[in-house]
Amino acid sequence: MKTWTKVCCLAVITSAIAACSSSPTGRNQLILFSDAQMSQLGAQSFEQMKKEQKVSKDKEVNAYVQCVAKTITDHVPPQPEFSEWEVVVFDSDQVNAFALPGGKIGVYTGLLNVAVTPDQLATVIGHEVAHVLADHSNERLSQSQLANTGLQITNAALGGSQYRDVTMAALGVGVQYGVILPYGRTQESEADIVGLELMAESGFDPNQSVELWKNMAKASGGSQPPELLSTHPSHDTRISDLRAKAATLPNYDTIKPNCK
Repeated sequence: MKTWTKVCCLAVITSAIAACSSSPTGRNQLILFSDAQMSQLGAQSFEQMKKEQKVSKDKEVNAYVQCVAKTITDHVPPQPEFSEWEVVVFDSDQVNAFALPGGKIGVYTGLLNVAVTPDQLATVIGHEVAHVLADHSNERLSQSQLANTGLQITNAALGGSQYRDVTMAALGVGVQYGVILPYGRTQESEADIVGLELMAESGFDPNQSVELWKNMAKASGGSQPPELLSTHPSHDTRISDLRAKAATLPNYDTIKPNCK
């Protein structure tokens, strides 16, 4: 898997010097925070979540999730701010998972009722890890910083609590705290593609991503809003895009992971 190199430039935005970067798919991004700042914020937020939410003690479930996650992260290029990924399973009916800067991954047990195979779980974890690799949290937090120029979100990110909801939402875990600020449609689609490449390179079947989203569509009970009214791609669009991308990926069955 190729290593993505950030391309930096300088631009003056609202009297601030803002760093421009490119995503894994070549899309221009506004990045205001350093990798060190984002890793610190991710680690702090993760510790907070472990204190406030119930952590699963089920050894079998933990071993299974750890196996799938490790297989994925073993194929991630070395990261500058951390050497190991930490994976925690939260005991909750939420059909959800997330990954934070600093190498933190959370999986909710409710997800296992929808992602019913290792390949399907790998689709979700690969997608969430892709958000980290593509600096999507940094991008959203940077946008929040510019949209709230009177607020010192930088300071909040480094230890303050005044803007906790903003920072949690920007990290992609706001829904756990009653704050709905989802990744944008472009970011979601980008994480789908990058995550699919990652899970396929890790030996999982990319075609199972289609089955996962069929399951997601069933689980939503048709409650998803029309695509034009949502920041996320519709289930149909997502399935179509994933099917097309999966058809272009090599067959990695020779290194099929053994996660049960």
